[in-house]
Amino acid sequence: MKLENGRYSLYGNAISRKETKQVQKWQNMFKKKFNYDENETYNLSLVDNEQLGPIFGLKNIVRDQDGEPIEPGKAVIVSTIRMGFGHYRIAMAGVSAAKAMGFTPYWLDLLSIPGMPTDIINFCNTNYSKFSRISQKSSWFNKHIWEPVTTGEKTLPGLNAFLNSWIVGWPWRFLKTNIKDYKMSELIGNLHKNLPSDMPMLTAHMWNCMAAVSGGMTNVVDMMFDNWPMAFQLTEGAKHAVQSPSGYYGFRAMRGFDSEGKILKGTPSDAIYFTGHHVDHELVHNIEADCKARVDRARKGAPRRFMITMGGAGAQKELFKAVIDHAIPLIKENKMTLFVNLGDHAGNWNWLKEEVQEYQELITTHFDWEDTRTFVDSIRDGEASGLHIFLHDNTFHAVYATNYLMRVTDIMITKPSELAFYPIPKIFNERVGGHEMWGAVRGAEVGDGTVEVATIPQLLQAVDLLTEETDLLEMFCDCIVKNKSIGIYDGAYHSVALATGTEFDRSKLIN
Repeated sequence: MKLENGRYSLYGNAISRKETKQVQKWQNMFKKKFNYDENETYNLSLVDNEQLGPIFGLKNIVRDQDGEPIEPGKAVIVSTIRMGFGHYRIAMAGVSAAKAMGFTPYWLDLLSIPGMPTDIINFCNTNYSKFSRISQKSSWFNKHIWEPVTTGEKTLPGLNAFLNSWIVGWPWRFLKTNIKDYKMSELIGNLHKNLPSDMPMLTAHMWNCMAAVSGGMTNVVDMMFDNWPMAFQLTEGAKHAVQSPSGYYGFRAMRGFDSEGKILKGTPSDAIYFTGHHVDHELVHNIEADCKARVDRARKGAPRRFMITMGGAGAQKELFKAVIDHAIPLIKENKMTLFVNLGDHAGNWNWLKEEVQEYQELITTHFDWEDTRTFVDSIRDGEASGLHIFLHDNTFHAVYATNYLMRVTDIMITKPSELAFYPIPKIFNERVGGHEMWGAVRGAEVGDGTVEVATIPQLLQAVDLLTEETDLLEMFCDCIVKNKSIGIYDGAYHSVALATGTEFDRSKLIN
């Protein structure tokens, strides 16, 4: 990012002087609110990651000088934040790929670093969560405010003018929002001055990427999320790993990134790469075996295994309850087995257990990792029946439980966010934010999921079709195997290769 003639710019595209002043006021607000010290230093060291360390050899970077020293060597830093589970999920894919390629992964969660990182991101997360929740309660708010903010599409004329003048409401798609986010993230740059500047780093959120680049990191690869190009994901000075060809074109051309519709200079070709979907190594490596197991179970008439996940905002509870109520008769008839992952959201279990109390004889709970792992391993080649509820006391196991369950699940029901890119047959329920729509478009086009089924009746129809018949499941599995053969799910490997200056060679992966 540059400041020329009183205007901030990205890849040669400048915002207005008025917007530049607004952005500078935005940054100054954070400086004052959180007592920013430009000379602050961060003493960083390593500690074992208790949850995923045993699986990936993962170590956490912490703000503590009493841990192990950070050794560059064959290490790759994976930087993320918790904003929902999607950015953790992308980071875990990077961790898994790095390990499979012979590197030691280091985990950097900016929300675990006391000081400016935690203060700033929590402030922004609060607003994001508030607006997301309102969007699920008010169809008017969702249509006229949340969808336009998350897509950049126009809304009601007066409201459109207000959102584009109020810096908090600037749509994510526009160049000015990129500049705003960079100047905010710049205040976290100091942290990265305590890391070797040329150390390979993968980032799973643009704030992580912007902070790293502003702090002097030179080998940063941003594992970009979603399938709807938005300017706020770009960081000049980083390489960008895009998951789809349409996403690549949108970012390359900066299509629609100007709020007035002007054609912009494109992102340079050496700053953007079409890598494929960001997926964990163990899922990609076992695609053929897992898809064969799905088809074999279907042909043998085994209960169809469905998985549905619920986020912490408690969004779509009506939909969630409708699926469970619809599933109960099918479970009793031994036509379906349902896995429900509540993540680490104990409050959702408090709600759900009241809703399913009359079905106690069908329910098995799995509330710790050893139990979850033992259960999943037992049904890999065995049978599964009933309604299984998963809940964990930490984010790592909460997120990874879905990954672990994927390999023994036939169909996953999910909103079209980051899970849209995973190699498992999927039913896409209604999106939360317009930017998610394109995840369903991508999944439907590559053939590993349905189109977005935007109403509960449509969703339940899809459940019935995939429970009673085998043709859709077999088609999805066939597409997933073919997709692997042409590298669609290799995004995490290519991201590691970009950051480390190596070549991705599937034959050399450590399984």
